[in-house]
Amino acid sequence: MSSIRYPEDSDLRRLLRFSTDDNLIWLGEHRMVLLHAGALSELRKELIESVGMEQARRILTRMGFASGLRDAELARKVRGEGDLVDAFVVGPQLHMLEGSVQVEPVRLDVDRNTKHFYGEFLWHHSWEAEAHVQEFGEVDHPVCWMQIGYASGYTTAFMGRFILFRETECSATGTPHCRIIGKPVEEWPDANELTPYFEADSIVGRLLELREEMEAMRRSIACRNKVPNLIGSSTTFLHAYDLAVKAATTSVTVLLLGETGVGKERFARAVHELSPRHAGPFVAVNCAALPDELIESELFGVERGAFTGAHASRAGKFERADGGTLFLDELGELPLAAQAKLLRVLQEGEIERLGDERARKVNVRLVAATNVNLQEAVAAGRFRRDLFYRLNVYPITIPPLRERVADIPPLVDAMVTRFCSLHDKRIAGVTDKAMRALKAHNWPGNVRELENVIERGVILSPHNGWIEAEHLFVGAIPQEDAAHSAIGKEGRLESRSASGAPAPADLPDAVLDAGIALDDLEGELLQRAVQRANGNLSAAARLLGITRPQLNYRLKKNT
Repeated sequence: MSSIRYPEDSDLRRLLRFSTDDNLIWLGEHRMVLLHAGALSELRKELIESVGMEQARRILTRMGFASGLRDAELARKVRGEGDLVDAFVVGPQLHMLEGSVQVEPVRLDVDRNTKHFYGEFLWHHSWEAEAHVQEFGEVDHPVCWMQIGYASGYTTAFMGRFILFRETECSATGTPHCRIIGKPVEEWPDANELTPYFEADSIVGRLLELREEMEAMRRSIACRNKVPNLIGSSTTFLHAYDLAVKAATTSVTVLLLGETGVGKERFARAVHELSPRHAGPFVAVNCAALPDELIESELFGVERGAFTGAHASRAGKFERADGGTLFLDELGELPLAAQAKLLRVLQEGEIERLGDERARKVNVRLVAATNVNLQEAVAAGRFRRDLFYRLNVYPITIPPLRERVADIPPLVDAMVTRFCSLHDKRIAGVTDKAMRALKAHNWPGNVRELENVIERGVILSPHNGWIEAEHLFVGAIPQEDAAHSAIGKEGRLESRSASGAPAPADLPDAVLDAGIALDDLEGELLQRAVQRANGNLSAAARLLGITRPQLNYRLKKNT
């Protein structure tokens, strides 16, 4: 296919938004940054001079490859159901929209069913070639490494197989333009010389290993013997964790305080696992889930015949936790009678089964937790004052998630990995916009609520796709910015409404003042879109922000 015309790119320009409220730039759901080409040129120069030409080429190629992978996801989302060529050239069009290079198609043969691909393009005004010539003069080899990585990454993701592009001509060598050719990696006879630039190098690997070792040392200093189930590096989290670590080596009774869902049971397990009792049992009891008439028998045990239905003697939770740790969650819900017996256990280290007169010694480490304000409960007469003083020896307040926003990304990464394994699914990750929405949420349910939201996102997101904000907040999808700027047809920034359309303040009034009927307005708008797209209904639908079937339906309705 030698004659290729780019389709109207308004659907792509609509994706690029300059938010006037928070001064962020978005391409779809991915955050972008507007950089000076000179700054990128300086970075490129520093890389070449610090790690050498080969290492710099590898780093920049992999950087471009990662960018191409993300843009391929946009192509599937924006034009995935339309013409195959129109869908593919989203990559070149986005590459131009992002300011990297002007792309002129020469030949494109693509078949998604057989996964056949051959592509040839000319590049004009390559920023990489210009930057290299400015710093090092003309050379005898291609230098558009980041852009080759982009083309390879984009096409690889689009085709579902490794498509390798190489630069056969480069303007940095004195030619008037750059020329690139892409085809499946196995069709290149010298592929083994090119593929290493897409892989981690030994030097880079050693640098990464050294960084990981340093990070491990930092974590070991900040959080000695850290338990894998506890994730966080914020100051408030580390303070709570450090208190738990110090308590673990002792036998002190620990009182965990915090809102529901902050992870009190996980902290309790951490205290147990880091303590000398880690080989013993860990028994967890939710006091709020036990009926009042069964609490004493569940905690302290029961002797046969103690009450109707007690046909056999049974050990309680304290005896089952002997030699280990007993975790009493929702302690503030205990009735006063059970509180009195609990106080005796803490003071004497012995329990009496219900219906028994014999005291039994128990060696149990108690960790209690509550989201109730115990001081207020004491003042109201719902909690024993002496028990409160006995429990409040070593309180640890676990911060709510909204006070440790910096911990959300690593928590999300761990949860995505876990739920992908649980649901046998592969996910590319969480979009920048979705992560921003996660950080902005108030999280009344804390980490437990975050787990539920991430599991929902993993289930709803497409296989090998990205988790977007709409997958996370079902029924309460964060709305687009009420006002932002976008690139208009003339290349200027234009104010846009939340839908992405130009938003002159008087447009609705102008339509109403003109006395135009709604059906007539819709019909005229449809015809103008078809005319502007030169009869291409797919392109016209993109101009209107609807699907082609929707356009067909509306056209038939208005004829």
